[in-house]
This record gives sequence, structure tokens and C-alpha cells, in this order.
Amino acid sequence: MDWETAKANWPHAAKSRFIKSRPHVWHVQEMGKGPTLLLLHGAGGATHSWRDLMPILAKDFHVIAIDLPGHGFTNIGRKQRCGIEPMSEDIIALAKQEGWEIDAIIGHSAGAALGFRMLQLGCSPRGTIIGLNAALGNFPGLAGVIFPMMAKMLTFNPLTANIVSSATTPQSVKRLIEGTGSSVNEAGLAMYHQLVSARSHVDGALTMMSQWKLDGVLARLPETINKSLLIVGENDRAVPPITSESAAAKLPNAKVIRLPELGHLAHEEAPETFAPLITRFLTA
Repeated sequence: MDWETAKANWPHAAKSRFIKSRPHVWHVQEMGKGPTLLLLHGAGGATHSWRDLMPILAKDFHVIAIDLPGHGFTNIGRKQRCGIEPMSEDIIALAKQEGWEIDAIIGHSAGAALGFRMLQLGCSPRGTIIGLNAALGNFPGLAGVIFPMMAKMLTFNPLTANIVSSATTPQSVKRLIEGTGSSVNEAGLAMYHQLVSARSHVDGALTMMSQWKLDGVLARLPETINKSLLIVGENDRAVPPITSESAAAKLPNAKVIRLPELGHLAHEEAPETFAPLITRFLTA
């Protein structure tokens, strides 16, 4: 995606900067002072996902949001490093390079799985993690084999991202979002339309999906002693609430909060609900 073209309408563009940390060039937004929170969006998302929650948290914390490799405005350096293991390693390297002492990770969907893997790799031994509709489970049955295989096949076809991005309309994006159980405002829908209309972003999301394997992360959950909070929207049709509850049962120090009438993008639907939950958990 072209930053010069998009920055006029991108949320919190004044807080954006670009950082070269091998192998990628990262788009980062940073605001606030206090304990450091690292915000990780889910597959197909970008920093815009935190547009309303981030400034509320920045009143009490130093908040950093990044675009994952190939997503949004982060320029992917090596396509082979888009699985959960290499991405976690590369984000840890970025944080070390920039001197970020991470006190807590807040991850949405696949971003939560990345956060757990980062903690398992020792990036913040005493840090806490908050998962928002955390994708801490594999697809059931054949879907667990077929979906990643389809994504892999699609990424091998150089025309796929062009076809998807060119066929996207505001109406199709709205249907896609509503299919996750969420209702996002017009500004949010416009951002998602902008993302899905960009070939590089679609290609980045497909590449991540094709390399996504959670078995190692899930197997280590019983050893992940970090204080954890899993917040779930009861209307999530993308990652069912039972996924977080099953993960919490394996974690030594986890709590689950269910929020009625909210879907997969619950933090975008109701940031004013999430902010106090997060603040109370982190300051308890």
C-alpha cells in the first residue's frame, strides 16, 4: 500500500513512522506515556483496528501498534517469514532494536496467538497478555487441512491478490464484516475496503494464512504462566467463544470475560467497553 496516497485519511497518521528491522520495513504507530503496551492486530487487519481504543489507552500507557508483515503499510521483506514462529521472532527483534520494554501485549484474533508465542519465547517474562477474541485453536476437522492448503495454493498464483482486490466493493466488505458477527461504523468499513482493495495487503494476508500453524503454541499453553485475560464477544462467528474458554482451561493464570451482543471485531464496536476492562486488568 502506498503511504503517501493513504496517509491523509489513515487514522492517527501523525503518530506513524517506518522502522527498518530485518527483514521487514515496519509501519508503527506510537502514543502516550507509561507502561508499554504492544498492540497486535489479526490476519487481514492493520493499525486502523485500534483507531478508537488506542487513544483511550494512551491516557495511561505508552501504546505501540504495528502492521504485521505484508499487512497495511509494513513492507514484507521475506515471504518465508510470515508464519507464527518467524513473525514472533521478528517482532521481538524489532522491540529489542527500538528499546521497547513490553509490559503487556494486547492481541486481536491471530495477533493474540502471536502474543502468546512471543511470551513463550521470553520477550517479556513477567509481562501480561490480553487476547481479544483470541484465535487460540485450529480449524476443526478437514477445515484445518483444507483452509491453509487453499491459502497456500492461492498465494502461489500471482493473479489471486489482483482478482480479490479488484473485485472488492463497499457492499461486499460490509457483508464480510457482518459475517463475523460485528457491526462496524462507516469509517471502519471504509478502512477495510481500502485494505482489501490493495493487492499487497491481500497478498500479505494470504501468505500469513498459508504458513499459519498453531500446534506448537497450543502445546505450550500449560507452561505459559503469564497473567492472561481473554475477552470474547458472544456473537463472534469467526472464532467461537468456546475457543478462548478451552485455551483458558489450559493456561495456569487466565481469566475469561464474555461480552454479549458483540462479534469478532468487538474492540472496534465498543472501545469504550474494552478500555476500562483492559486498564483494570493491567493495574490490578
